[in-house]
Amino acid sequence: MPETIRIDRDDRGVATLWLTRAEKHNALSRPMMDELTRAAADLGADPSVRVVILAADGGSFCAGGDLGWMREQMAADDATRREGAQALAGMLSALNLLPKPLIARVQGNAFGGGVGMMAVSDIVVAADTARFGLTEVRLGLIPATIGPYVLARMGEPAARRVFFSARLFDAGEAVDLNLASRRVAAADLDAAVEAEVAPFLQAAPGAVAAAKAQCRALGPRIDAAVIEDSIDRLVAVWQGAEAPEGISAFFEKRKPAWQS
Repeated sequence: MPETIRIDRDDRGVATLWLTRAEKHNALSRPMMDELTRAAADLGADPSVRVVILAADGGSFCAGGDLGWMREQMAADDATRREGAQALAGMLSALNLLPKPLIARVQGNAFGGGVGMMAVSDIVVAADTARFGLTEVRLGLIPATIGPYVLARMGEPAARRVFFSARLFDAGEAVDLNLASRRVAAADLDAAVEAEVAPFLQAAPGAVAAAKAQCRALGPRIDAAVIEDSIDRLVAVWQGAEAPEGISAFFEKRKPAWQS
């Protein structure tokens, strides 16, 4: 039984994949990564599922990587660090290649890996109260494994506005950056998501899957070599001096060395 996610299904073939670590702002722990990877495989293989909605309990969509997991990664050897990075990369790839429409219902803030999950979704409907950010560089890290998907989603010129500044931005700017498809009032979020679901239920599911696969084939290259490069970059940063300092500073509730 999953501990960090749940899946609700309706009789139309719409599955809602919920992140359920609300008390941790739905931060991505290793168990959550593994459960999301398995869920993507199961939903993708289920012919009764026509559409998948990615949603989250609580006030936050996803706060990014779980800092406890990051601290464990810092204390681990290189092989364990690489295996952890591969788990995160594998989860993102599984969601990105899901052969069903994936619609993100973003009711709250998303940072780091949460932005990555938005980037691998086909459609993102965001509440106008939500805020976003690629905040890794504040901790001495980089948006490594999510990078290929964020760049594919935004394009390089737009991504350069937010990829390495850690600046927070609102839902309106998320639409401008092509991270979000629509922004709506929080009270209208469910209706807006339903409006995105409805057209897919009138389309042939096999054709939908084939057309989505064609989009991926014609889009920016995200193959095994690109994914491995993103893992290499993350492991290299973990081996440096800034990541241990940034994560230690966070847990010690002090400023890192690069902040005055």
